[in-house]
Amino acid sequence: MTPILPRLTDQMERVRSSLIRSLAAVSALFVVSFLLAPQLFEVLVEPLRSRLQPGQSLIGTGVAEVFFVEIKVAFLVAVLAGCPVIFHQVWRLLAPVFGAEGKTAYLFGFVATTSVLFVSGVAFCYQAVLPLAFLYFLDQYGAIGVNPEIRVAEYFSFFFRIVIAFGITFQLPVFSFFLARLGFWNHVFLWHHFRYAVLVMFVLAAVLTPPDVVSQVLLAGPLIGLYLVSIGIAYVFGRKPPE
Repeated sequence: MTPILPRLTDQMERVRSSLIRSLAAVSALFVVSFLLAPQLFEVLVEPLRSRLQPGQSLIGTGVAEVFFVEIKVAFLVAVLAGCPVIFHQVWRLLAPVFGAEGKTAYLFGFVATTSVLFVSGVAFCYQAVLPLAFLYFLDQYGAIGVNPEIRVAEYFSFFFRIVIAFGITFQLPVFSFFLARLGFWNHVFLWHHFRYAVLVMFVLAAVLTPPDVVSQVLLAGPLIGLYLVSIGIAYVFGRKPPE
């Protein structure tokens, strides 16, 4: 029992160190992003603003509302820009589990893959899902004869939540790699449960996206594609059955 405590202490110290480094990177990027918040605001609000009709507008209803919106904008951009550093620190915690400490190729592969998938999920949401979702929402106002005036704070709360959700769900191939390496599943298991996975993905899409079919399909479609990629990853990198 005695060696357990030092090992636990080492792991806690490793986690603390990784958190501090991640927070330091995000904090530094946050300062820069906050200075550019007005310009970044214009970019992030474009999916909604470009679909507003005459008479429809974004509004602020609180004294400090815009200030807190700028904080959200700066924080989101800081997380996106700092995701390679964050995923690097995640790898520092995972590498000992797989005996991959010091393996530079694994490090670069993990950081590059997770960063690209995360940013791709966010970009896909921004470019494809949000414009259609906002068009649907605005049409609902018109259907009942109400002229929308949308609070910027509510817009960015919704925006932040959905783009981060897309970034995380696009990590499915990475999750598949690690679970296959650990022996929790293999390509046979994933293929056998494909139909159930499709059902779960549509349920997940219904939870994470606005209540319209188009945006749900726009999330479920890529998830199904990523699931198929995950089957291939499990086949290549999964544990081989004993001869």
